[in-house]
Amino acid sequence: MDLTLSSADIAFRDMIRGEIASMVPEDIKTRVENLQHLRKEDYMRWQSILDVRGWATPAWPVEFGGPGWSPMQRVLFEEACFMAGAPRQIPHINMIGPVLQTFGTEDQKHRYLPGIPTLRDWWCQGYSEPGSGSDLASLRTKAVRHGDRYIINGQKIWTTWAHWSNHMFCLVRTSDAGRPQEGITFLLLTMDTPGLTVRPIHSLDGAHDVNEVFFEDVSVPVENVVLGENQGWKVAKFLLNAERTEIAGVGQSKRMLQFARRLLAELTNAGVSSSRLDVFRSRIARIAIDLKAHEWTLMRVIDAKPDDPKAPSASFLKLCGTDLLERVSTLLMDLGGPAGLAYDVDARNGNVDGTPPYGHVLNGTAATYFEYRKSGLVGGTTEIQKNIIYRETVSRWAAQ
Repeated sequence: MDLTLSSADIAFRDMIRGEIASMVPEDIKTRVENLQHLRKEDYMRWQSILDVRGWATPAWPVEFGGPGWSPMQRVLFEEACFMAGAPRQIPHINMIGPVLQTFGTEDQKHRYLPGIPTLRDWWCQGYSEPGSGSDLASLRTKAVRHGDRYIINGQKIWTTWAHWSNHMFCLVRTSDAGRPQEGITFLLLTMDTPGLTVRPIHSLDGAHDVNEVFFEDVSVPVENVVLGENQGWKVAKFLLNAERTEIAGVGQSKRMLQFARRLLAELTNAGVSSSRLDVFRSRIARIAIDLKAHEWTLMRVIDAKPDDPKAPSASFLKLCGTDLLERVSTLLMDLGGPAGLAYDVDARNGNVDGTPPYGHVLNGTAATYFEYRKSGLVGGTTEIQKNIIYRETVSRWAAQ
């Protein structure tokens, strides 16, 4: 694809930057730019604002209510949102949405798609289990069919925002025959179903984003199966490709790099030695160069045809995105120095008035650093991604 900006792209970029900057509520922008945690209502309010403009589902085609943007326009939109201090988009919008559009029945599309853009229906992802994270095919949560319903028993873990969600898309085992991947089914369910229990997992920084979810004789109708019984692995792989594209993290890395430049300017004003500043400038420049290459790779992935043998792997995106987020969060820690170790959990959660002793950005620096240590696990570990890339590369060589 042509990665240069056409005159139309430039016009779109200028328009979208100006519009997004004027649309972000000031209180949300303040929390984002101070590395503070956002609330559920912040995300919902921002999605509703975008929905009024028809921009709430940037990756959706026009036929399903999306803007029908080109890959370049989607990248420019994401960049404008992150640079303007907008919340990140909840990943399920561009995960379960495309899954239903591709594999869902007409009834499933009619029932579930309308509530996604505004987060009226907030979905969580029931994939990982204790002992079944990267080896997802080994999952043990079982669904047994009784007439027109499935009865589910088991456990999911690290379920992000399950406590905010009213729906879940879930992988369950419906057969033990054949290869493990052949007995998995993709199910949709509501979080208020009797027998389903959500328990919080609090992270090191005091935040509550992830949860355990327990299933005790949870009854789900058969019509909630996507694609078909024991066909869930095909759906799961499709969704994981979308997830790994979502967590390429280009916009997040750009915003973090913006924070790094702010801290560098503060060090410059504080009279830090030029030799030390030059080291930080060099690291920022190196990350910026690698981030641009990563952004171009992202555009190649989302523009590629499904059967294009030259298209980069979504696993490659996830791998490089993880590396960049870890590097830039490490850079923030180094720029902060000892002050970056100070942490007030109440200040990060916005529960106190005033400013922490070293400012909100430095107050959130250590927590952000630790948060991005998990990026090598989310969506499949770094090691798993390397194995996938190796297998795909060998397969392409063999086909030549």
